[in-house]
Amino acid sequence: MSGSIPFYQKHHRHYDRGYRSKEVGSAMSQYQSSSSYAARSSRSSSSRGLKASSYSGLEESRLSPVPKRAKPTYLAVDKENQIIGYVVPIFRGSQEFATGFSNTEEARVKESAAYMARRNLFTSGLEMERSEQTSRKVAMRESAERISLSKRIHENEEHHKRMNEDSLMHAPEFVIKPRSHTVWEKQCVRLHCTVTGWPDPRVVWYKNNVSIDPLAHPGKYKLESSYSVHSLEINRCDFDDTAQYRASAMNSKGELSAFASIVVKRFKGEVDESLPSPRHGLVSEYGITFQTHIVDKFGVSFGREGETMSLGCTVIIYPALHRYQPEVQWYRDDVLLTASKWNHMHWSGDRATLTLTHLNKEDEGLYTLRVITKSGYETYSAYVFVRDADAEMEGAPGAPLDVRCLDANKDYVIVTWKQPAIDRGSSILGYFVDRCEVGTTHWIQCNDTPVKFARFPVTGLVEGRSYTFRVRAVNKSGMSYPSRASEPVAAMDPADRARMRGTSAPWTGQIIVTEEEPAEGVVPGQPRELEVTEATKNYVVLSWKPPCEKGLEGIMYYVEKCVSGTDSWQRVNTEIPVKSPRFALFDLAEGKSYSFRVRCCNSAGVGEPSAPTEATTVGDKLDIPSAPGRVVPTRNTDTSVVVSWEASRDAKELVGYYIEGSIVSSNVWEPCNNKPVNATRFICHGLVTGESYVFRVRAVNAAGISQCSQESESVEVKAAIGGGIPHASPTPPYGITVLECVRDAMVLAWKQPTFVGGADITGYFVDYREVVDGVPGKWHEANIKSVSERAYRVSDLKENRKYQFQVRAANMAGVGIPSPPSDTFLCEEWTIAVPGPPHDLQITEVRSSSLVLLWKPPVYQGRDKVNGFYVDIKEADAVEEAWRGVNDKATDKTYIKIKALQEGETYVFRVRAQNKAGVGRASDPTEPTQALTKPGTKEIVVDVDDDGVISLNFECCDLTQDSKFVWSKNYEEVTESSRMTLETKGNKSKATFKNPGEDDIGIYSCLVTHTDGASSSYTLSEEELKRLLEISHDHKFPIIPLKTELAVELQEKGRVRFWLQAEKISANGKVEYVFNDNVISQGEKYKMNFDKNTGVIEMIMESLTTADEGTFTFQLQDGKATNQSSLVLIGDVFKELQKESEFQRKEWFRKQGPHFVEYLGYEVTPECCVILKCKVGNIKKETAALWYKDGREIKADEHLGFTEGVLKLEIAQISKKDAGVYEVVLKDDRGQDTSKLNLTDQGFKDLMNQVFSVIANSSTPLKITSTDQGIRLYTFVSYYNDLLQVTWHYKDSAIAFSDRIKSGVVGEQLWLQIKEPTEKDMGKYAIEFNDGKGGLRRTVELAGQAFDDAFAEFQRLKAAATAERNRARVAGGLPDVVTIQEGKALNLTCNISGDPVPEVTWLKNDREMTSDDHFILKFESGKFASFTITTVNTSDSGKYSILVKNKYGTESGDFTVSVFIPQEEGGKKK
Repeated sequence: MSGSIPFYQKHHRHYDRGYRSKEVGSAMSQYQSSSSYAARSSRSSSSRGLKASSYSGLEESRLSPVPKRAKPTYLAVDKENQIIGYVVPIFRGSQEFATGFSNTEEARVKESAAYMARRNLFTSGLEMERSEQTSRKVAMRESAERISLSKRIHENEEHHKRMNEDSLMHAPEFVIKPRSHTVWEKQCVRLHCTVTGWPDPRVVWYKNNVSIDPLAHPGKYKLESSYSVHSLEINRCDFDDTAQYRASAMNSKGELSAFASIVVKRFKGEVDESLPSPRHGLVSEYGITFQTHIVDKFGVSFGREGETMSLGCTVIIYPALHRYQPEVQWYRDDVLLTASKWNHMHWSGDRATLTLTHLNKEDEGLYTLRVITKSGYETYSAYVFVRDADAEMEGAPGAPLDVRCLDANKDYVIVTWKQPAIDRGSSILGYFVDRCEVGTTHWIQCNDTPVKFARFPVTGLVEGRSYTFRVRAVNKSGMSYPSRASEPVAAMDPADRARMRGTSAPWTGQIIVTEEEPAEGVVPGQPRELEVTEATKNYVVLSWKPPCEKGLEGIMYYVEKCVSGTDSWQRVNTEIPVKSPRFALFDLAEGKSYSFRVRCCNSAGVGEPSAPTEATTVGDKLDIPSAPGRVVPTRNTDTSVVVSWEASRDAKELVGYYIEGSIVSSNVWEPCNNKPVNATRFICHGLVTGESYVFRVRAVNAAGISQCSQESESVEVKAAIGGGIPHASPTPPYGITVLECVRDAMVLAWKQPTFVGGADITGYFVDYREVVDGVPGKWHEANIKSVSERAYRVSDLKENRKYQFQVRAANMAGVGIPSPPSDTFLCEEWTIAVPGPPHDLQITEVRSSSLVLLWKPPVYQGRDKVNGFYVDIKEADAVEEAWRGVNDKATDKTYIKIKALQEGETYVFRVRAQNKAGVGRASDPTEPTQALTKPGTKEIVVDVDDDGVISLNFECCDLTQDSKFVWSKNYEEVTESSRMTLETKGNKSKATFKNPGEDDIGIYSCLVTHTDGASSSYTLSEEELKRLLEISHDHKFPIIPLKTELAVELQEKGRVRFWLQAEKISANGKVEYVFNDNVISQGEKYKMNFDKNTGVIEMIMESLTTADEGTFTFQLQDGKATNQSSLVLIGDVFKELQKESEFQRKEWFRKQGPHFVEYLGYEVTPECCVILKCKVGNIKKETAALWYKDGREIKADEHLGFTEGVLKLEIAQISKKDAGVYEVVLKDDRGQDTSKLNLTDQGFKDLMNQVFSVIANSSTPLKITSTDQGIRLYTFVSYYNDLLQVTWHYKDSAIAFSDRIKSGVVGEQLWLQIKEPTEKDMGKYAIEFNDGKGGLRRTVELAGQAFDDAFAEFQRLKAAATAERNRARVAGGLPDVVTIQEGKALNLTCNISGDPVPEVTWLKNDREMTSDDHFILKFESGKFASFTITTVNTSDSGKYSILVKNKYGTESGDFTVSVFIPQEEGGKKK
């Protein structure tokens, strides 16, 4: 199919299209194919220690069989692989200096097919080139052999050095530290130090913790390092060299620093010839004060792209010293310019010139000449405008500008640019990005279709090569000129680029980075932290981090994509993996969502994928900014107008603004600037005097250019004086104070002008001058750009010098007159511990009894951070001693509401800051403020509308044309955000909460500008937020209030009633009854009732079945209001309800005949009798009641009772035999009912526990008594049961019984016997009755007097018992009367006891007897006493006694002996 190609691919005169020819295209394809081989070959080079690759990769591979995959490098590294600089390749010919190619690059190009093709097309003399190449190869081979030999010798030396114990690795050490110096100005000074360490430390010098770069200050600093001795030389010291210097030594084992100070003294008198002269230079400036004047100035200039422009001024310096040269600096938009091919600077002795060799729109801006002498500096500024060159094709757009390279990596870079101001009537369709390899002149187009976004990722770069980029714009009419080329950027790893910073070497156009020795055969892990960094409708950019493993063989990456909602992953770069951890994806479907993931790969294989990204929708994430606001032009000069405008709202990544002007009624718009400006104020020059112009403004960001703002009012171009200006410049600020002072800077603050000129103040300008001996010098500008805050740090001052300051305010109308000079302030560093004064005090929300005071914290913090503020108050006309505190406790806020003011009184306020060291100096007092509520004052009103939206509303009746409502949270201005929207209509403003939550708690205030202080605040506390949210919910979702939620209850006969009650419902109310999401209706199973008067809604079911398990819901509706209440009856809940319903149903039928009202139970009387009883109902005379135990009927004589409907069975003394199952049966002709009571096992145990409880409660208090064996504790109970369990405790521990401590029961007495008590037995005793619950304890304290009394009684009883037991006793054996025949022998024996052994005495007729032959008296073994009469005669008749006696007592035994004569007895018988 033959079709016309897009016009932007057609030939254009200004565009390099040589590579589009067939011949060159073929050559380039051959070059690209062969260059990959050359690149692969180049990887075969590798070295260790100090490296220098200056020969081709092909030859090197033949000479040195080193491992593959390494890369040639121009980086010089030390023994520890630390980069220390570049190595200049050998055999550099004149052609290299002309082309910028290195030998390696030249050899690579010459040996490639591309070079052959190009040579055939464009050059001749092949044989000469070959011979030159051959000679170079020979020399390179010889050089390589020398380097290889030197390397081996060096490695051998290093090996032996490491084997020496004295040279083992250790951290750096300072053998000699640098010494501090004090020198005069313009002298030279050198700091020395000696450092040891292995590996050899790298020493870096710092000035006030900022690294010293000799290249940045040529001739100023000189660094030397030789044999571990390191030095820093500072040439021609000036006062700014006074600082602390640090030498930092670092190696792989650690880092160490040493410090030294340099103090530079300045000679203040006349020139002293005896002073040492500087080392360099021919002019001595001591004691001279220079006066500088800039004359013959360049004015506002206009140029066109491609032209050359010179800017110059004549500089007069007095006094004129021969060959004295001041420091001349040129700035563009406050950025210091350096000499380059675009900027040439020249100083002829009295004239400073800046030449712009080839104008581009990047050169547009405010140019400033600054002439610096030791006495100060003078500046002059003027604007330079650069217009677009005439288009090659009519209607083609202007060229883009400010092309920059960002985020450069191994094979990837992002190119950004700014859109041109003009499109010449046809909107720009997009942009083409071209690249050019450094050292060549061939530009290659990077994108096939134009991109509209002013940012484009360029991929496919060759690692190690450097590139420049340019951009072209295209519209329907044609292609623009290309932009100015960007600065060169190297395609290399950012880490390698960072290591190279600070190294110096000639720029060779190519950088090849050497990696560490790779670990072969290891598959890499997962990439980390994958994310989408940029997404537009043309492309998506991914970024990630390499896997954590170090030293892996060359890692590359595969990128995979997946459409959201599917699991199909597609590899994007199937053929060529990428090297950089960045990747741009094109050709994605706009509007679709994708997820992405990345895999690592190397020669060992492909690793696991990373975690996928979140779904990303293809489309522009950055919106084109909104149109700027109101545009206000103001007269300035006969040829210029000042244009001011309101910034675009919610603009993201804003680049700047373009301003366009048009003569009224011409309808032709011309750009006023061709380079975006960042401010909201611009002076449009080059206008026609007397003409009337209107202006409009457009905002710019990477997404595009916004719509035009509304046209401004027309303004006539003429000088501003006497022209009827709509706004006036503000009056001077006042009240200049110092907030902080250091050695060379002071922070100033001032108060806002009393009159702002009818327009908002846009900024302030500060001037300063030195005061010497009371004589002020010349004013100097402190800031070129205006500052919006009423505080500014003035830098570059001299220590211990005195200064005065003045401030000017600016608004749309211009810059006002300066304030009167301030007091004279001494520039000396503050060292006080307490903080400085707060500043910028403002008063708002003035009422009759309160106001709000705002302030800013002090700039000078003191020794510690500020941790609070104190506010002071006094009446305006009161004496200074009348100041008093408002807050006793310091507040950490920068605002406070002051209450309890007296209406009509005028007050002033001040604030003091405190830190840990104390309270600092007070701020300047505020202006006097009267506590008075002004008429018409409104307050913020909170409102919740019918949709539940919460808003804060403020109304002001005193609005002016320029008034604005400013909303703040905690007195910090808020704009529309994700949390609030702001809306202003007329004199009302509304702040609406989008999604109120805890993050919105705070103080909200609204201030109306350009009024007499109209303001108000509202505190949204946590409780207030909760209240408002409840109201909001009620408004959003109105509900019918319920008195009771849906409940269920059982009625007679087991009926189930579901019911609820609405608090209020109209006659139109409706109810739907829902069961398990199905609507149910009135029928046989369900009975519904809805009483609208009482709001009671009920549904009754006769019974429940298993099919009724589920959720019952009553849904109410009354107009818009709704409500519902549900009851879930499932699981155990439903089963219990169903069981209870069935029970109630059975109970109803049961109670139709004789039945038990109360089932059989028991009670225990205080006498421990157990009574079984039950209550019956619906009985009659014929009703019989039968008792059973274990199935055996209990007869009536067994304590049965039946009175007043209660059946009773009494068990007097319950025991185990009474355990069993008791049953009562009621029956008559209507039916019968049964009640059982199980008194076995646990039932009997529970009964006995109740009995035990009664017994325990009947117990008497524990008492103490004594026995002859010890002390006894006891208590009495009313009734004792053998099953009763008691536990005796001593000191809260159960007593372990033994022979000494025993317990027992006697009748109803329970006792504890302690035998032979001692003091160890003193303490608290308790008896615990176990009743199965908590039990009952009776306690007694056996201690003190109670123990003493009991122990004494025990001792007495024990002694009495001992005496009774051991006293002398006649145990028995003696008869009362002995009748014996005369002549017989009488022998009586009795037992004697006693301890000690008693004394035995025999008596006859109360006379003591002695043992003889007739009476034999014996006492044997201490136990047996015998009485023997050998031959009884009548004289032996009589009364005999035995008397025993020991120390415990005496006892006697008596008997009577009667002797008879047998004959007498016989005669009597006869």
